[in-house]
Amino acid sequence: MGNTYSNIFCQEEGVPQGSVLSVTLFVLAINPILSVIPQTVQKNLYVDDLHISCYARNMQLIERQLQTAINNIVEWSNKSGFTISAQKTIGIHFCKRPLHPDPELLLSGVPIRFQDNYKFLGIVFDKRLTFLPHIASLRKRCLRSLNILRTLSNTSWLADRSCLLRVYRSVIRSMIDYGSVVYGSARPSYLKRLDYVHHQALRLCLGAFRTSPIPSLYAEAFEPSLSSRRDKLSLSYYFRILSNDNHPLRGTLLNGNNNRLFNARPSCIPHFGLRMRNILPDTFHDVKIHTNDFCDHPPWMENSISYINPFGNFTKSDSNNSVLISLFNQHRQFFQSYQPVFTDGSKSLNHVGCAFFTNGHIVSYKLHSFTSVFSSEITAVYFALKYIDVHDIRKSILYTDSMSLLESLRSSSTRNPLIKEVKDFYRHLLSKGARILFSWVPSHVDITGNELADKSAKSATEFLTRPIVYADVRSAVNQWCHCQWQEKWNMETNNKLHVIKPVLSHWVTKLNRRCDVVLTRLRIGHTRLTHKYLLFAESPPTCSHCGDILTVKHILTDCVAVNRRRLRYFRSSSFDLSFLLGQIPHFNLFMYLKDIGVFHDI
Repeated sequence: MGNTYSNIFCQEEGVPQGSVLSVTLFVLAINPILSVIPQTVQKNLYVDDLHISCYARNMQLIERQLQTAINNIVEWSNKSGFTISAQKTIGIHFCKRPLHPDPELLLSGVPIRFQDNYKFLGIVFDKRLTFLPHIASLRKRCLRSLNILRTLSNTSWLADRSCLLRVYRSVIRSMIDYGSVVYGSARPSYLKRLDYVHHQALRLCLGAFRTSPIPSLYAEAFEPSLSSRRDKLSLSYYFRILSNDNHPLRGTLLNGNNNRLFNARPSCIPHFGLRMRNILPDTFHDVKIHTNDFCDHPPWMENSISYINPFGNFTKSDSNNSVLISLFNQHRQFFQSYQPVFTDGSKSLNHVGCAFFTNGHIVSYKLHSFTSVFSSEITAVYFALKYIDVHDIRKSILYTDSMSLLESLRSSSTRNPLIKEVKDFYRHLLSKGARILFSWVPSHVDITGNELADKSAKSATEFLTRPIVYADVRSAVNQWCHCQWQEKWNMETNNKLHVIKPVLSHWVTKLNRRCDVVLTRLRIGHTRLTHKYLLFAESPPTCSHCGDILTVKHILTDCVAVNRRRLRYFRSSSFDLSFLLGQIPHFNLFMYLKDIGVFHDI
């Protein structure tokens, strides 16, 4: 306590409370508990949370299977020193039959309590798997957290839009995202109860008026709907499962035996794999995922590959091409005994390719459109190493213009399976006596080998069927989800914001909170001045100058009574709304609003 310390003792058993090893040692000690559970019983263990389950049509069979597993667990715990808490042990009977009694199970002679719902690892499971109790609990917690945004969104706190959106995404949206892959199977009518939280949070972050259309909130905040986000997270998790051969759900996702049964009964909620396959477009169905295997050798044996930079402190942007070529020629003079192999990868809107050039030979491949530039660079290096192996080249040096690739090869902590593949094959070539070096060269400085490899990668026609890494597929999923959102936004032709922002993107604002709120409401087209009547069931307001219906467009571009002021501030009286309210708003916009006396009414 304070500056007073206890005496030093020798701890013969266990570890100190809060020790960095305590969790690891506890996991090692409790893991054998799974070995005593029969194979007919499903089991999952997360630290000290153990779940066992069994399914069958006969309740007596379920009771026998689970009771045997419980007895084995109790016997193991008595021998190992663990204590199973009967009070914390809960059972749930998942069934849709109206009159179906719960099983009777005993833990050390104490009956196990059965409940209609139970919270396990942060998700509330109910006996009919509707997830309605979880959604209700989640909605209540999120609404309570909205008070943080209500406080910060006050103009006196000077919290801007980006700050408020970061708070929302980290505090509230993270709670909604957690477990969405699981509870996403709930009925759409149940899931819509969370939309209110999402919409209310966006209104607070943007300062939008309460009557603002929902699609406008999404577009202005560059925040998709919860439904679209659930699809993106679920699809990413779907492909993540497929990238792991040892994942317990992989076999279930690939098994399509029950698809016909679910298609025959549309009222039944399909399983996760079928739901994802129904969402995916045809371009994703034939994608083969590169599986990860990081346990074939210990991490301390992971070798790093160093590289050469013959250009020193000379950079491409600050040096003439002739200087860089001269430095490269000096480098080649020093390593003239090494056969040069130039590799490159290329990605454009409709083409992805890789190629390498050595000793007058060019090898190029066209890759899947989902492949990233980084993956195409790695693929070129991998096939260059294969070429070195086939032709038994004893001394070679590989040149690439991708510094990120070379840094990944030098790093010992990368988890990219393609990098691991290159390192493994590199280690194989070294064991055969080959000497291989890596070097960086700048691109597009007229180094002949690099230019030939670059042109060959851009014009490759031979398609290479090769698995795609999970990171590339995830990027393709994100892009596809964004395109789906853009297509929905394109249909909002009558939306006032669509005229100003036809393409969905992130618009950075550097205005103070007050001006940012005014700008947001003008873009969306719903302000207190023009749309307050909707909240009080009144008639639409009219312009005090000309008697027309008062709208944002009328105030900014149409009202002839303030044409002289438009000429003074905007140097023109004829323009569209995007000229004033675009990504970079007109610098005289707020002065004009103050001059005509509507700034504080918006």
